[in-house]
Amino acid sequence: MLSSFRGLVLRHLRLPVAGPEAALGNILTRGFASGFLDEAKVTPAAHFEKDLGLDSLDTVELVMALEEEFGVEIPDAEADKIASVKDAVQYLMSNPLAK
Repeated sequence: MLSSFRGLVLRHLRLPVAGPEAALGNILTRGFASGFLDEAKVTPAAHFEKDLGLDSLDTVELVMALEEEFGVEIPDAEADKIASVKDAVQYLMSNPLAK
């Protein structure tokens, strides 16, 4: 399940995007939403677990996909703070090493 889930995320990360917010939107609305989420629930304020129903492993997979796509290493302490779409976008926008 996790490997197919990760593949789904990564496939949609590779779409041309304008930046972290667009990339995350693509991940969530095209990747997760196609089989797991109601697209209407995917908003900048959406919490991964509470609003979108992602479990902790899904969230870890999402963080790993973001690391790979943007060429950054997100320390565990920071990854633990990424609990929503907004959190992920803010982290990536504030990281000068993100591609």
